[in-house]
Parts: sequence; C-alpha cells; structure tokens
Amino acid sequence: MRFMTTPDNTPDASDTAASAVETGGTVAHTGVAAQDWAQASADPQYRAAVVDLLGALAYGELAAFERLAEDAKLAPTLADKAELAKMASAEFHHYEKLRDRLTEIGAEPTQAMEPFVAALDGFHKQTAPSDWLEGLVKAYVGDSIASDFYREVAARLDSDSRGLVLAVLDDTGHASFAVEKVRAAIDADPRVGGRLALWARRLMGEALSQSQRVVADRDALSTMLVGGVADGFDLAEVGKMFSRITEAHTKRMAALGLAA
Repeated sequence: MRFMTTPDNTPDASDTAASAVETGGTVAHTGVAAQDWAQASADPQYRAAVVDLLGALAYGELAAFERLAEDAKLAPTLADKAELAKMASAEFHHYEKLRDRLTEIGAEPTQAMEPFVAALDGFHKQTAPSDWLEGLVKAYVGDSIASDFYREVAARLDSDSRGLVLAVLDDTGHASFAVEKVRAAIDADPRVGGRLALWARRLMGEALSQSQRVVADRDALSTMLVGGVADGFDLAEVGKMFSRITEAHTKRMAALGLAA
C-alpha cells in the first residue's frame, strides 16, 4: 500500500497522541515519544513493535513502486507516464530509507517485511484498478487511509522512529496530480463520477479491514496500539482514531468531486 496525504487532512500529532501535549503553541512530547531510539528500544517488546511497523511500511513502499510502474502503462499520455515514473522513483527511495534503518537497528529487512506480504498483496489483488482513473483514485484515496493510520501511530513513537516514519509518508506529488486528472475526467463526463464514487467506497472498506488484519496478526504491534507497550491508544482512542481517518477520507472524496 502506498502512502500519501494532503496537508488539510493530515492528523497532527498534537491532536492524536496522548503522549504529546501542547504548550505555548508547540508540541511537548512525553513518555516514549520524548525518548530517542537508544532509550526506548531497551524495552524488547517496543523494539519488536517498531521493527514490525518499519517492516510493514517498507513492504508498502516497495509494493507502491511496483504498482506505480504498472499504472504508468495505463497512462494516456507520455507526460502522464513520465510523472508516474518520477513518483515510482520517490517511493523506491522511501523503501531504501526504511530498509537501511532496519539494518541499522539490527533487523533483517526481508524478514521484517515478510509477515506483511500476504495481507498487502491480497489487498492489491482485491482492489486491482480496471483503468487509469480507478488507479488514480486508489492511489489518492485508498493509500491515504494507510498513511493516516501510520501517522496516528507515529505520534506515539520515539523521536528517531517518528522522524523516519513521517519522512517516508511525505506526499510524492500524486495527490494534486490525481485530483487534477480525476476532476477533469468528471467535468468531461459526469457519469464517471458515480462509478468512481462506488470504487472509492469499496477501497475505504478494504483498506480499513486490511489495516485491522495486519495489526491483529502481530502481537507486539497490536499490544503497542492498545496501550500495552509505552503510550499506546486505549480502546476509546482507537475508535476516535478510526473516526478521524473516516473524516479525512470524506475530505479527500470532496477534493476529487465525489460523494462519500
């Protein structure tokens, strides 16, 4: 799954993290979020959770690179093909950063990624776009759901891990590109909007289900998220998190000119 957000719908750490408090207009991190990797990784369960998180992100970026290269084949113009190739290159560089970090902290990258291959490949198989426009909507809407989820988690990580995760979630430029192309297509043929709206709703359901399956299958990661390690979410906060993700999805749909 690839990760993209737009500035107006990105959850801010001060809004999402119990481990961050706002002081004088700035975010003051507490608990694990105030520690660096050397301090936080003394807890073996926290270390295992971060390795899982980076492994999931790394495979997501590698899969995104592959998918963008495939999507380029559907591009209607050479300019569009070149734009997707540039984005694919950016995704591969994100993968390299995660791979190198896993190696740096003593984890074998392929082993860290392997537990997430089946789930992510299954998601992409179930949501394979049938045309160029569906591919753009998937990249913009579907992948952004995963990005929002990982940003929520990042707010509770140690400073080194948080910085890396946020860096690889940077938008590669696909967001504005997708909005421009999809809105132009709807303007040219309004009937396209209904089909793409249904497609986006399906992506929303599949992406949320896939995220929940990934977390449920990894004990260290799920324990961290529900508060068993460091400063995780409590169960009430988990519900609020998914509400925020759903709200961001609605905003993206509006940006595309589609009804949520």
